[in-house]
This record gives sequence, C-alpha cells and structure tokens, in this order.
Amino acid sequence: MRDQEIREALNQHWAASDSGDFATEHDIYHDDAVLDYPQSRERIVGRNNIQITRTLQPNKKRFVVHRIIGGGDLWITEYVLTYDGQPSYTVSIMEFRGVKVAHETQYFADPFKAAEWRKKWVESMDSPKDQGSAGRAGGSGSS
Repeated sequence: MRDQEIREALNQHWAASDSGDFATEHDIYHDDAVLDYPQSRERIVGRNNIQITRTLQPNKKRFVVHRIIGGGDLWITEYVLTYDGQPSYTVSIMEFRGVKVAHETQYFADPFKAAEWRKKWVESMDSPKDQGSAGRAGGSGSS
C-alpha cells in the first residue's frame, strides 16, 4: 500500500512541477529534506529553501516523465527537463522517510548526437517502434 501512495505522490509531484504549481510540487518533501546537485556541488537543506530556489528560477520549465521505478524507500524518475526550449535528460533519485522525501539527488545531462560508427548496432529511441514504450511515462514503470 505504501508503494502505491508514494507512486501517486510522485505522479502528483511531477505534474505539479510541469504546471508550475510550486505549493503542490513541494508537498512531497519533509521539512528537513536535502536536495543535492552533484554536478554543481550544491546542497539545499530544507523544504522551504528547495521551494524558494525553484520559485525564483527564471527559466520557463517543462517536465516530461519517461519512467518512474522504485519501491520501499528508494525511487528513481527519468525525465526530460526543458529550460527555455533546451532539453536536459535528468535522473532524480529520491529517498523516502515514510511517504515524504528525505533526500533527493538530481543529475542532468545534455543531449548529444549519436555516433555514426555504431549506427548498425543501435536503433533510435525516437523510432515508431519505441512509441509503444511511451506508456511508461507518468509512472507505470516497474517497481
């Protein structure tokens, strides 16, 4: 039952993140939650501080969730975060205490062009064949 509650909270969190509903977006965090950005070496301590930094962030943001996986106290979301039209492939690792986030770590990566030399061994994730996996978006990934 708890996993279902967490998955619902995550779905609500990411939908609120995409719509700009900052109050609902931050309901998922404990008051003493910690958010780490390893690539910039930043740590934000406290739900209020996390919310303030996101509220003041000047870029227009969009979130497209590709997959949510997890169970128990550990949940991972893969999504594309777009700032002012520039996509960033993002992984959010959330550690829960009860049904709220105690610690989140986010990693961001810029897209890059596929290498021509490995073309014969790969298929495009944007191909029509991959469109069937779009059903994972919004949280129907395995747990």
